[in-house]
Amino acid sequence: MRENAMPGPTSQPDGLAGVRTLPQLLRWRVKATPAAEAYRHFDASSRRWVSQSWREIDAEFELWRRALAAEALAPGERIAILMPNGVAHIAMDQAALSRGLVPVPMHAVDNPDSIAYVLVDSGALLLFIDTLERWQAIVATGQPLDHLKRVVCADAGGLITPDARIVGLDHWLAQAPGATAPLPDVAIEPDDLAAIVYTSGTTGRPKGVMLSHGNVVANVKAIARRLKAEPHDVFLSFLPLSHTFERTGGYYYPIAVGACVAYARSVPQLSEDLKHVRPTVLVSVPRIYERIYALIMQHRASAGWIERTLLDLAIAVGGRRFDARQRHGVPSLLDRLAWPLLKRLVADKVLAQLGGRLRVAVCGGAPIAEPVIGLFLALGLDVLQGYGMTETSPVVSVNIPDDNDPHSVGHVLDGVEVRLGENDELLVRGPSVMPGYWRKPEETRRAKDADGWLHTGDQARIENGRITITGRIKDILVTSTGEKIAPVDLETAILADPLFEQALVVGEQRPFLAALVVLNAKAWAEEKERLAARGQQGGAAERAALLARIAAAVKAYPSYATPRAVWWTLDPWTIAAGLLTPTLKNKRPALERRFADEIEHIYARKANVSPPPPRALTSS
Repeated sequence: MRENAMPGPTSQPDGLAGVRTLPQLLRWRVKATPAAEAYRHFDASSRRWVSQSWREIDAEFELWRRALAAEALAPGERIAILMPNGVAHIAMDQAALSRGLVPVPMHAVDNPDSIAYVLVDSGALLLFIDTLERWQAIVATGQPLDHLKRVVCADAGGLITPDARIVGLDHWLAQAPGATAPLPDVAIEPDDLAAIVYTSGTTGRPKGVMLSHGNVVANVKAIARRLKAEPHDVFLSFLPLSHTFERTGGYYYPIAVGACVAYARSVPQLSEDLKHVRPTVLVSVPRIYERIYALIMQHRASAGWIERTLLDLAIAVGGRRFDARQRHGVPSLLDRLAWPLLKRLVADKVLAQLGGRLRVAVCGGAPIAEPVIGLFLALGLDVLQGYGMTETSPVVSVNIPDDNDPHSVGHVLDGVEVRLGENDELLVRGPSVMPGYWRKPEETRRAKDADGWLHTGDQARIENGRITITGRIKDILVTSTGEKIAPVDLETAILADPLFEQALVVGEQRPFLAALVVLNAKAWAEEKERLAARGQQGGAAERAALLARIAAAVKAYPSYATPRAVWWTLDPWTIAAGLLTPTLKNKRPALERRFADEIEHIYARKANVSPPPPRALTSS
């Protein structure tokens, strides 16, 4: 096994060093900057954005603390939160933490069966839910929910139910006992649980990751030492707070630095909210950049030659400027002269889609295709890839603006140890690594060895503290010819082409790879028009065109990794159908079961598919 040294420590924000638990973090922030803007949300009744200071938000949280204290739950009991992002979600989270209770954040877009499973598995005694209709859908699954003592419904409507456990939020808060002094926080230690966060369940039932106050606070401190957000920064929160990436990076970290968090209204309204809020920092997954990239490429395809030339020049010149900056060099005179015009005509117009003020965008949760990140870096947006897992609270490493290698996931955070195990598996150890999985000791022992090393399941390279993820051990396909391929890498590359909305690469113990894809309806209609104009119509021509596009997308990979067959549809794979996780990752086993007949049909046609070229033989 090979160990790797970590970069030396950097400065810690004043006062944060003494914080040991999440309630302490909030109390420290409220005391430090009581009048500064803390949160911003859209008020539907007045149809305007409303701001709250740290002092005001803490006063609102106090009402929730009192309402929750009236439930007389013991420290360590679980509180399930099934709510979209917003002040109400974090109010319940902060109330639970202050009472020594354990929040169980759940995916607001998950299906009822999965939600019911988490409620039963966690043993939650209180559920905070958005609508009565959703609660009824959960009850309809038939899973036993008798352990729940209280269901607080945010939008109860005309609440009429024989279930005495159910109460509307307004009534629940109104019944909170009053007092003249703030309610003291329950005594909490760093080893006490701060959350049970369930994994997205790509290959089976979700597992509850136990995270302690010490885990999360250590991660927040390490991020604050690495990334320098400022009190004047504005975050736009739209990733679900059930995702540890958003909880730590978009919720607790802004508290640590004193920045404002604006809550997006919804994903469909995200583009409008970006332009109104004009955030300076964004915590996101690759999909938002992929969609903007796809729109740009679609526009380029139909634009005139002047517009295409300007875009291509902006990408080329901007790319050279980025490279020069990372080498601490100076761009050429020609590039320096050309950039102000290209910035005004191209880069500023593209980045205006993200609000026009964005200076840092942290991207994680999945790999981002090279052409996609390359576009934004060239246009002047610092997209910083990072790596982490729910089990590590979650951040392990991240790039920074002045040391940004888009092929890697950055340097390891201070205080985190990494090394490579068998098969180049990345192992992680440190104060942010989970104690284990909730009520799953065997799963814990498989994931975390006796010396405290977490086995991530990801293959990696480590060079001078910088991590490059090279594959996923469990997701490696082995073809019948013995080739080993990481399908997620190919799927990511395919999705960089705006024609493809979703992709699944298959080929385990098969003679070649095949791709199942969901097409963008508009882009596919335009592609078929182009084929028809060339006299190429029908299934064979369409199949050849799709395979050509796929081959171009994966051209950076070996020839044996190029899919030789394709099946396509316009019907998207959904969470509700059980084909995607709530974080929009493919549920590979479920997709392969759903499309088993289509996959068999693909390989039944293998006589009509060109086999991959033979591997070159080398002497040893």
